[in-house]
Amino acid sequence: MTAIAADAGPQWVNDLMDALGAPGAGLAIALENLFPPLPSEVILPLAGFAASSGRMSLLAVLLWTTAGSVMGALALYGIGALLGRDRTVAVAARLPLVKVSDIEKTEAWFQRHGTKAVFFGRMIPIFRSLISVPAGVERMRLPVFLGLTTLGSAIWNTAFVLAGYTLGANWHEVTDIVSAYSKVVLAVAALAVLVFVVLRLLRPGAGRRRLGGRPQSVTEEIEPSAGAPAGSAPPQGRPVRGAP
Repeated sequence: MTAIAADAGPQWVNDLMDALGAPGAGLAIALENLFPPLPSEVILPLAGFAASSGRMSLLAVLLWTTAGSVMGALALYGIGALLGRDRTVAVAARLPLVKVSDIEKTEAWFQRHGTKAVFFGRMIPIFRSLISVPAGVERMRLPVFLGLTTLGSAIWNTAFVLAGYTLGANWHEVTDIVSAYSKVVLAVAALAVLVFVVLRLLRPGAGRRRLGGRPQSVTEEIEPSAGAPAGSAPPQGRPVRGAP
């Protein structure tokens, strides 16, 4: 098998496809799911180019890359399932500016829209990998998860593999276009995080402890109410310094 030119994509992807053929492309896509910064928009058109040059079967590339997507997504689903809701809530409760209610709202949203999120999420850079984790945390039924993942991944992979197959040696033009799309997606995500942080910081009482459902300071917690008669018993349920 003649090696693809070293400048025709990441060398490690070239090496995998040179050594394993179409299964190598599938393995590269599985790794891309586990490590989102690895670019599927480079791997898939490059595999299509390799198929156009007769180095491997186009059908085999489509099947193996889709299988790789499913395997990578299944591994992340397993991580989410092992993490579970209780650990997720415990971790979130320790994060600054994040409340348990945020997790509960996210859960409610996922229960309503989880199937659409898993399907369409396969076509959004970065999120196409990460969406598998909440699916695992929420224990989405495995047959449903696998079906949606397979279908969404097959559409995404086929589009890019066929683009590389059609463009041939000019396959990198696809990467240039999708790179701009990825930057827009990341910019929107960063803006959403920024808006969340700003709104949470500007919310009244954001930096105060919440006791009994309302903000309270430590002073309010231990001192008697203003205007209470001297020597009167403190209100029931309020802590008293030095009480036995």
